[in-house]
Amino acid sequence: MAAITPNISKIPELNRRILITLAMLAVFRIGVFIPTPGVDSEALAGFFKSASGTLLDFATMFTGGALERFSIFALGIMPYISASIIIQLLTAVVPHLEKLQKEGEPGKKVITQYTRYSTIGLSIVQSLMIAVGLESMRGPAGEAIVLNPGWDFRLLTMITLTTGTAFLMWLGEQITERGVGNGISLLIFVGIVANMPSALYNTILLVRAGEMSLFVILFLLALMVAVVAFIVFMETGQRRIPIQYPKRVVGRKVMGGGTQHLPLKVNTSGVIPPIFASSIIVFPATVASFIEVPYLGWVANSMNPDGLLYNILYVVLIIFFTYFYTAIQFNPKDVAENLKKYGGFVPGIRPGPNTADYLDTVLTRLTFWGAIYLSAVCVLPSFLVIEFNAPFYFGGTALLIVVGVAMDTAQQIESHLLARSYEGLLKKGKIKGRGL
Repeated sequence: MAAITPNISKIPELNRRILITLAMLAVFRIGVFIPTPGVDSEALAGFFKSASGTLLDFATMFTGGALERFSIFALGIMPYISASIIIQLLTAVVPHLEKLQKEGEPGKKVITQYTRYSTIGLSIVQSLMIAVGLESMRGPAGEAIVLNPGWDFRLLTMITLTTGTAFLMWLGEQITERGVGNGISLLIFVGIVANMPSALYNTILLVRAGEMSLFVILFLLALMVAVVAFIVFMETGQRRIPIQYPKRVVGRKVMGGGTQHLPLKVNTSGVIPPIFASSIIVFPATVASFIEVPYLGWVANSMNPDGLLYNILYVVLIIFFTYFYTAIQFNPKDVAENLKKYGGFVPGIRPGPNTADYLDTVLTRLTFWGAIYLSAVCVLPSFLVIEFNAPFYFGGTALLIVVGVAMDTAQQIESHLLARSYEGLLKKGKIKGRGL
């Protein structure tokens, strides 16, 4: 197959898609450095430095550093992810949304519109709460973070941050439609990768200052390599279900027949469960960190990444979203009906409902191990990183997102290459018919 796969530079369509993706990601990184008006950036940076090691570091990682700088993209893409979760959960219980989902492409467009409106609503609420919280906060030296508090600042912050999130939502959709890869995942991916050099530099400073030994650095590097290898192994792991197709006699020829395989991945949901789980935990806790209310302060302190409550909630949400998103991606009943329609069957299993039950049982068992794998990768390495006072970018969640999104994007590029190869073979293999 490698011999017939063309070079990327020889495919204009793929080149165009890659350039569009890179250009839009560059726009995102530029916006990270455009500050929101009315905030003392030095005082805010001092506040984030004093809050190092808390959930704010995690939120900063997911926004690509935009929250720490309080830029126009400070909310990041998380409101859109939260809105997507809400709409998908409501689809399972609201008949109208369930009906729209079954209508195909027209219904999907309506659900997408609902998600966009929900994103705007969540962004307005979150930006207002953060603006109110910032007005009562002080920097390390007691200086005010907000220069001119009041409704002027609040309204300006709401408009700026909501517009920034809406723009990121549009940017992600354009990357998915016109570029390469999943746009939303790529925005998070770029945000994590862009801050890894500074995290590495800060780690070197810790070693020079004697706060971290060289042995710990080597251990963390070995841990990262092991985690990356484990992620690649699990993401490519699959269970192949044999599918038998009977032979058909068409005229004097015997057509079809033979055995194929239905691949069921160990982790069908990809990196979506950790992203969804983080979205639910991080931003409510982040808003609570900005608002000086005793009860909300207790919630923010309880949600520290090294705390038991945070890790238990994180694992529970990962397991839930692994099963939930797998159920959305793969419907055993539809697969069983399609196999029966085209004469395919699993050896030893009767077609129809029995096949659906069998596929559901196999997928449930695979998803269990997939959920355990995701939970272990996201929690255990991150806990060790926190114990050694290393940046979050070396933790399991960051590595999982980076490796998972990179693999998904590479697979999409390979799909474009293979499609181009087959098109070339078909064009070369055309046989001109004789005129009658």
